[in-house]
Amino acid sequence: MTYLQLVNAVLRRLRESEVDTVQGVGNTNTYARLIGDFVNESKSQVEAAWDWSALRTTLTLTTTANVFNYELNGTGNTFKVLDVWNDTSNIEMQYQTAHWFNNEFLMADPQHGIPAFYNFNGVSVDRDTQVDIYPVPDGVYDLRFNITMRNLPLENDSDTVLLPTRPIILMATAMAIEERGEDGGQQSLNAYAAAQSALADEIAFDAARHPEETIWYSV
Repeated sequence: MTYLQLVNAVLRRLRESEVDTVQGVGNTNTYARLIGDFVNESKSQVEAAWDWSALRTTLTLTTTANVFNYELNGTGNTFKVLDVWNDTSNIEMQYQTAHWFNNEFLMADPQHGIPAFYNFNGVSVDRDTQVDIYPVPDGVYDLRFNITMRNLPLENDSDTVLLPTRPIILMATAMAIEERGEDGGQQSLNAYAAAQSALADEIAFDAARHPEETIWYSV
């Protein structure tokens, strides 16, 4: 669904008139823009609730001998690591703290060899995350970062989401009911309960694709 469709779905549930645009030129409907904010907040909460299949991707970087710092192009700063693999050497790389990396680089002569550890170290001028690896590569290795990457906030009417939309709509509706003054009332409680039930159902459905993983979300 598009951003506009999500907003209108919430407006219908609130028995409000639909709109032709959310943020576009000529839109004087401040309430529709408020609903748009609720939709984005709901989207963020749904994104954070589970490592959704639709948000999973793999980023690959290729090392150069004697270079230990790399940019993960396209990541921005909105991702979560699932696992990291040195595909060339067939080993799973392990996360180490910045303190551990500082000790290896500053307190001793850095080792050169097969990359086995990683640590995130700032962002580039393009706002992409930078990663340090250790030992310092002694050659060319293909490293695979399996991640979930959150979408940017919805802005344009035609922007779409990859997530299940029902929890987003129901959660945004619950926020709107609460904002109207139903805070703590039965209507507000029922709306949030419906939203969380929908979210739990969607997580269970998506988790069936990854039976080796544990569902940690609870309602």
